Amino acid sequence: MRKISLFFLLISGIIFAQQSVLEQKINSITKDKNATVAVSVHSFEDNIKLSINGDKKLPLLSVFKFHIALTVLNLVDQKKLSLKQNILVTKEDLHENTWSPFRKKYPNGNVEITLEELLQYMVSQSDNNTTDLLIRLAGGTQSVQKFMDKMKVKDFTIKADESKMHEGYEFHYLNTSTTNSLNQLLKNFYDKKMISKTSTSFLMKTMLETTTGANKIVALLPKETPVAHRTGSSGKNEEGLTIAENDIGIITLPNGKHIALSVLVSDSMESEETNTKMVAEIAKVVYENFNK
Repeated sequence: MRKISLFFLLISGIIFAQQSVLEQKINSITKDKNATVAVSVHSFEDNIKLSINGDKKLPLLSVFKFHIALTVLNLVDQKKLSLKQNILVTKEDLHENTWSPFRKKYPNGNVEITLEELLQYMVSQSDNNTTDLLIRLAGGTQSVQKFMDKMKVKDFTIKADESKMHEGYEFHYLNTSTTNSLNQLLKNFYDKKMISKTSTSFLMKTMLETTTGANKIVALLPKETPVAHRTGSSGKNEEGLTIAENDIGIITLPNGKHIALSVLVSDSMESEETNTKMVAEIAKVVYENFNK
């Protein structure tokens, strides 16, 4: 019995030392930066967790599209919506001066597209116009909040759609969460506790196909590393303030392990290059720490 206790003490000591080294490396990356940086790490198979500012509520920006996708897919699971149903997108739905690969492809709108394709535009390409369409289909931001509350997602608030956020930078602060909450949501999603197995597989594949944020989590990882992620970025306001430069996701390591990593960079006076480089370097040291 004493040998078993000593063994577990030894293992606990090794894990603690590993966490301490990783925390020091992350702190060295964010040191002296004029920004608030929150980081949460969770190795699923080992159940090793680490967080820095992990309970600090910060703006999500387009990271909230993950929560919206989960809400819509829950309605698909309930047969209230279908991935194959056609949705008419009118020209009035396609606002200008917003990120929209969909509008670039269909500038005049008045085209029918499947719900599946709308979700792919929102999640993989971070399209803002299709996001607001999906929010309306889900029943509004209040319906997204209601589903997250029902699923016991802590420290999450959604009050503004993309159109509202584009009315002024102050509205970027209305949708918030913490990196600890985001990591727990990623774990519950991975464990198929949020939506059905079929919907989980679809959303995982769609997140793996994300084209935005090439300069964040994925930037310094080996090229073929699978990363199912969702990004968010505010750009800079007139004072040079970046309200958010975010990326969250599930990294699959060569050894078969899975790491949830959430990084929220908020209220930064650093350059875009510095902000995104912080996220990329944090992802790199996390990858190296667990890929052993």
